[in-house]
Amino acid sequence: MGADEGTLTPAARWDITTPARRGRLPGMSQAGFRDRTTSPLDLPVIPYPAVTLAIDLGNGRIVDTVRDRQQVGGVVFGLSPGAVHARGRNIDCLQIRMSPVVAHAVLGTSLEPGGEIVSLDALWGPDAARLLEQLRAAASWEERFAIAEAALGRRYEAGRAVDPEVAHAWRKMVLSQGRVRIEPLAAEVGWSRKRLWTRFRSQIGPTPKRAAQLIRFDHAAHRLASGQSAGLVAAESGYTDQSHLHRDVMTFTGVTPTAVSAAPWLAVDDAAWAALA
Repeated sequence: MGADEGTLTPAARWDITTPARRGRLPGMSQAGFRDRTTSPLDLPVIPYPAVTLAIDLGNGRIVDTVRDRQQVGGVVFGLSPGAVHARGRNIDCLQIRMSPVVAHAVLGTSLEPGGEIVSLDALWGPDAARLLEQLRAAASWEERFAIAEAALGRRYEAGRAVDPEVAHAWRKMVLSQGRVRIEPLAAEVGWSRKRLWTRFRSQIGPTPKRAAQLIRFDHAAHRLASGQSAGLVAAESGYTDQSHLHRDVMTFTGVTPTAVSAAPWLAVDDAAWAALA
């Protein structure tokens, strides 16, 4: 480690590049990450209400610490992943976040919440290797962004869209920051609670209740990371009390709200990600 590497804040560790223009595919955001340091990285992933595609262009890997498995190259993990860590040295990585409504068509499947990480090879076969080769040969981040957007756009157009009722339910959850009751939401789309539960679960991954909890948690986690107190965050984010917030944070991350407030994964969000549509 260089003399000043240990003093870098999490956000300062990275050179972060984002596309110069908004992408044509709604519900998808891209960011390029290049590690400024030479020190080893072991970065726990904080659950986020999107499907994440991480494409390693250097020496990184994604590790499932519960199952003691790791993946290199292109890796996909769904909403509310398990104990997932990004590890390596001299990281150079393209990350793509997709709304699960978009991801269903792009990937051709939904991903189990808390499930193991999935290689892009397993989902796309030889197309994944070709995409990785093109991205590594690209001369700039802008070229990489264009290549990735074109590849995902083709799959989105050819893929099977989620039910309009499921897409509507997801949008309402996001707009309400997870503060929505499932029974009225089912009635709003003209379905029974059981039908919404089943269709949402098969197309998005988690149950509607779990998805709403994740969206609410994400909103709370970013408020904690901004320096707001746990008491205030709990009171203004739909939790019954601070203990309720503590339980939710522990459920999703395995650590306390205090630890989440300092999570390196959250420290770069303002620089890397625009709000998903």
